[in-house]
Amino acid sequence: MNLDEQFGRVWRILGLLVLISLLLLGMIALITVHPQVLKTIEGSPKSPWKAKDPLTDLPDDEKVRYGHALISESYRHIGPLASVPGKRYAGNHLSCQNCHLGAGTVRGSASFVGVYDRFPQFRGRENKIGTLAERINGCMERSMNGRAMPENGEEIQAMIAYMKWLSEEVPEEQEAEYQGFVNLDFPRVKADLVKGEQIYITHCQRCHQDDGQGLRSNALQKYIYPPLWGADSFNHGAGMHRVITAAQFIKANMPYREASWEQPKLTDEEAYHVAAFINSFGRPQKSNPEADFPDKLLKPVSTPYGPWTDPFSAEQHKYGPFQPIMAYYEKEHGIKKTK
Repeated sequence: MNLDEQFGRVWRILGLLVLISLLLLGMIALITVHPQVLKTIEGSPKSPWKAKDPLTDLPDDEKVRYGHALISESYRHIGPLASVPGKRYAGNHLSCQNCHLGAGTVRGSASFVGVYDRFPQFRGRENKIGTLAERINGCMERSMNGRAMPENGEEIQAMIAYMKWLSEEVPEEQEAEYQGFVNLDFPRVKADLVKGEQIYITHCQRCHQDDGQGLRSNALQKYIYPPLWGADSFNHGAGMHRVITAAQFIKANMPYREASWEQPKLTDEEAYHVAAFINSFGRPQKSNPEADFPDKLLKPVSTPYGPWTDPFSAEQHKYGPFQPIMAYYEKEHGIKKTK
């Protein structure tokens, strides 16, 4: 190699080193000015979490899809309209999502988001650690006014699969927000049925009708708006038959598609009175209700059927005021009750 070729090779190497140095300096400057670039290199930042939408996000999983169908159209698959008589477990034409709105995805309506991770759990109504399958059957026997399904049967297992899917990768703080119902500062007076009726006429009657029997589609044979009392509603052993629970649900969700957890339409007082009005009417009676809450000290103060372990009347247990009952249990038994 002659001298000119040696010089040319050296200059090419030097040029390459200068180019690499400039590229490195450019990357360092870019990362310094834009720290987000580093995250992009390592992997794009995650989008803010949001609950899954069954209408758009259902996976290609037959069991999960069947679970969603059971919850959104219970009357058709496990209710009076089920094609197989042996699968007519529900005793009314309601669907699970009449209470668990959006097929269990709406805050403030006993959402299913995160529920899979909370079982097994202790429940006072049975006074034992219960499974998610047992909890589903509790709804079947009360809210759906029906009978228990086989715990290992395809229906319950499909519902559990759907709830598990909704509960996947839910941040802890969001899971807490989706649990249960909204808090309610209810009045320290007996619920007023006259006020409740006026609130019902103003805010509820246009959907649930003047007789409270809801609106049903003749073509689809489903409730567009469910009945709130009467033979085709939840029975008297359901949680929604407790004024406090019903008021919490109403506050966050009613009027339907107008109210939300973040922006309720009714005040706490209005929700309280209208919940009492709704629960003043007759409905199916669950058999053997006295067996509920084997430890009667654990019975919610607003449970409208006895027996109780306190001196308060059945009327007060149903319509309040509830604060004196709560104060009694805290003073006499050291138990702080909120419902």
